Amino acid sequence: MYLKKLCVAGAIAGLMGTAAYAADCGPSGQSIRILASDFPAIHAVVGAAKESCGAAAAEFSPNHTTEARQIMNAALTPDPAEYTSVIVANSTLTQLMNGGLVRPLNDLVDKYGANIPDNLKITIDGNVMAIAFMANSQHLFSRKDILAQVGIDSVPGTYDEVIAAAKAIREAGIMEYPIVMNMKTGWNVGESFNLVFLAHGGQFFEPGSAEPTVNSEAGIAALETLKEMVAYAHPDHLTQASNETQGLWEAGDAALGIMWGSRGAPILDDEGSSAQVTSNTVLSAAPSVEPGGTPGATLWWDGFTISANVPDADAEATFAALANALTPEMVAANNDDAVWLVDGFKPGPAAAGVAATARGGAEPYPMLPQIGLLHAALGSELSDFLKGDESAEKALADVEAAYTTAAKEAGFLK
Repeated sequence: MYLKKLCVAGAIAGLMGTAAYAADCGPSGQSIRILASDFPAIHAVVGAAKESCGAAAAEFSPNHTTEARQIMNAALTPDPAEYTSVIVANSTLTQLMNGGLVRPLNDLVDKYGANIPDNLKITIDGNVMAIAFMANSQHLFSRKDILAQVGIDSVPGTYDEVIAAAKAIREAGIMEYPIVMNMKTGWNVGESFNLVFLAHGGQFFEPGSAEPTVNSEAGIAALETLKEMVAYAHPDHLTQASNETQGLWEAGDAALGIMWGSRGAPILDDEGSSAQVTSNTVLSAAPSVEPGGTPGATLWWDGFTISANVPDADAEATFAALANALTPEMVAANNDDAVWLVDGFKPGPAAAGVAATARGGAEPYPMLPQIGLLHAALGSELSDFLKGDESAEKALADVEAAYTTAAKEAGFLK
């Protein structure tokens, strides 16, 4: 079992200012096929890999998709796998490792990773399983001009302050639905619960076991907070993920948002929005329950893996290409697209929310083998509560029941 947690809060401070690049592109004439999420920082890394080593490969084929999490296990299961690499994060690495679908990278690091520092190597049970290159987190986005219209001079710091600000904005007739959150039924609903649950001091499992503990005082409090928040969100919030919430923000249809830090740069740039929106958008720490409390966020790293079920030569060429992409030059060209963990990063306004959330003591998303099953249960069982069709206690009991069934089938519980 892979029980290690990566302490991303400390890593953000410790990883900035490190270099990572491969000495060469590895064996030529190979197939490099990369599955990745669809946002600017990931495009930057994959694009740099192609620019550096694409000409040496017989095939360089990336697939950037919002469905990467859903398809990666099935895509890597055949032999040969559909992709030679998947760009992963905390949760998806354990998802792939549970299936034995990614290979240890120790030999490839020895051959091509002389300039990859140890603190970028995601090492579990002595094996390097991924190479991290950026940090991410959810945090608060605010429109300072709209807050000023209702007499609020500083960005909210707690959930109560966010809700009070949303109420004031609605009552002033400025916006009926001032809050945006990634609440699409499924993974996003589960993650939104996780954020508020951790802010309320919740623990997902009994210490040292896979027994769930979300049906608790903290769990009920988290659901009640979420319900208060979504009362000020668009009626279609259960269909909205990152692309939709970013679109609402850029259109000027939101004043308070819980969104990913990786959306900061696209929102603050001069494309797809207006000067009024971009100049008045402030990125700050995720809200807490009490002033100075734990931010309602999960800290993440993103990095690359190499598939287990591909020829060794393809694996080697893919690793070399991706490692070769992690250069100060790539960071300089895409500085504001991420909180980079690679040499050359200069934190700017787009990184302010992630940095403040990390400094506030936000928890990393747990790298536990059973967390994906619990997350899936949360995503499938909480919508009825959010629609007002059942109590918080009933919803959380349903979560634990669904998780327990899945965990027994997977061998995590007896």
